[in-house]
Amino acid sequence: MRVRVYVTLKPGVLDPAGKAVQGGLVALGFPEVSEVRIGKFFELDVAEGPNVKERVEEMCRKLLANTVIERFRVELPEGAS
Repeated sequence: MRVRVYVTLKPGVLDPAGKAVQGGLVALGFPEVSEVRIGKFFELDVAEGPNVKERVEEMCRKLLANTVIERFRVELPEGAS
């Protein structure tokens, strides 16, 4: 099963890379962009089984996300549990 994981910075955490991208977009003629936040996206192929979401959340806490400054969201395929 293909699981998607989105990792983003928590609100209030500075994002210098996002600020650089936002500045670049403004410089390229896109002044309507007032903020950019950069994150990470993972697609994991995992074996189906019980507690898949909980196992992937554990992967996030242990490796994929720095839970001090980042939050994560796990999406399972429609109909999976």
